[in-house]
Amino acid sequence: MGTRPSFPARLNNGPAPVASPTRPRPKPPVTAPVSARADFSAMRQRMVRRLAAGGVQSAAVLAAMGTVERDRFIDSALVAQAYEDTSLPIGLNQTISKPNVVARMCELLLGAELAREGKPARVLEIGTGCGYQAAVLSLLAREVYSIERLRGLHEKARENLRPFRLPNVHLLFGDGMAGYAKGAPYAAIIAAAGGEAVPQAWLDQLAVGGRLVAPVAGQGGQQALVVIDRTGQGLRQQLLEAVHFVPLKSGVA
Repeated sequence: MGTRPSFPARLNNGPAPVASPTRPRPKPPVTAPVSARADFSAMRQRMVRRLAAGGVQSAAVLAAMGTVERDRFIDSALVAQAYEDTSLPIGLNQTISKPNVVARMCELLLGAELAREGKPARVLEIGTGCGYQAAVLSLLAREVYSIERLRGLHEKARENLRPFRLPNVHLLFGDGMAGYAKGAPYAAIIAAAGGEAVPQAWLDQLAVGGRLVAPVAGQGGQQALVVIDRTGQGLRQQLLEAVHFVPLKSGVA
């Protein structure tokens, strides 16, 4: 593998403010009541049971889905729907994927040759969005490189992930179609946007024994999941079920 680029180990919020004797003490941050958080926990566990009933078998994926608080990545107006099996808007015409799609794609990644005996060393995520899937991946891989082309979402993901203090998640702002060569090769690559073909850059950055999972658009624009494994003999491809993701675009905005 190449040399890993340096990143800050933690996202620090800085020292706590000290109250001045001549100024009123700062108000504590507003947090959800304990009962509300408990309700979300129960909803999250029901979501996990639905995922298992729907065919997700990986204990690691189910544990990750049951750990990451999806409600913290969703706008307050939609938070009641956080654990429903539905995609939700996150701004800039983008969405957070359905829980079953996140779980399904993560489980497919763990089927890669390089992942069968332990956590994949490095995972590249194309399309950070609000940061939810990156948080899930942080529990399944040793390192996660997540790239987002929309600055507004990149900044939103940074804010959403800051409280989690995930030292193995590296957020990047850039053109996802180019991948991230400095972190390559990757044991796994996962994309949250679909184009007519898988960019060559992603294939070039995939390690031998690694796996790529992404939506691709066929005739008529209908998307399906594609799984591509890099073997010692070359690339092996499987086309799976229909999905619906935002279009894959180049450049930054």
